[in-house]
Amino acid sequence: MAEQTGRNPGGHASPSWSAGGLLADSHVHLQSPEFAADLDAVLERARAAGVRRFLCPGYDLASSRAAVDLASQSPGVVAAVGVHPNDERHYDDGAEVELEEWLAAGRAVAAGEMGLDYHYDHSPRDLQREALRRQLRLARRLGVPVVLHNRESDDDMARILAEEAGGVRGVLHAFTGSPQLVELGCRLGLFFGIGGFLTFRNHPLAGCVRDLPRDALLLETDAPYLSPHPQRGSRNEPARVAVVASRLAEILHTSVEDVAACTTANFERFLDEA
Repeated sequence: MAEQTGRNPGGHASPSWSAGGLLADSHVHLQSPEFAADLDAVLERARAAGVRRFLCPGYDLASSRAAVDLASQSPGVVAAVGVHPNDERHYDDGAEVELEEWLAAGRAVAAGEMGLDYHYDHSPRDLQREALRRQLRLARRLGVPVVLHNRESDDDMARILAEEAGGVRGVLHAFTGSPQLVELGCRLGLFFGIGGFLTFRNHPLAGCVRDLPRDALLLETDAPYLSPHPQRGSRNEPARVAVVASRLAEILHTSVEDVAACTTANFERFLDEA
């Protein structure tokens, strides 16, 4: 694919590909109980693989609190706080106040993981939609980026983002290649979280990613979930973001160093650190 230049419709500045740089995992649940026994070793393996930055999103109040605590103790780890659609039946004024306190104090750098999940439907869909709107409005009021979960809910996600996400930096986490969300994401200037799906055989994301703006690509693992091929079925780890980077480099006909440099620069812009 020819290098893209200029700005995409959402306003991302297009960086040049340059050698060097380290990796960032833009979505990893380090506070998960699955890492409780060996988190230090998990982080050591990740850093040995070149991963130096980690965004750790919460999915309910307890996991958000754990993410905030972990970020205060672990170099390179930053927290996002939010309520996942599977738990949005519990989203209320008290939850919103607690999220706002963490974000306003700078103890968390992003809101999320928030969104819609029509696969499991653990929360009624009307409550999912309302909680997503409320969390987007909170993020817009505080000027923080958002981490977006979407599963089998493209139409409602696109409609709510079009209505509520203007001016908000956001990432479509675990992006699967939805054409509807590609168009909307580019128009709104959203980022696309590229993870293990990219390594799956015959997954449509491999074709789609060639046409995504390079300045909108973030790498992620979603660990402990979504292990890349050929480790599918095992516990995922942030070190495996390097596997995704390698596959992305192969698809884009560039080097892993270039992918690392560009996606880490994108991560810094997502967090407004650039």
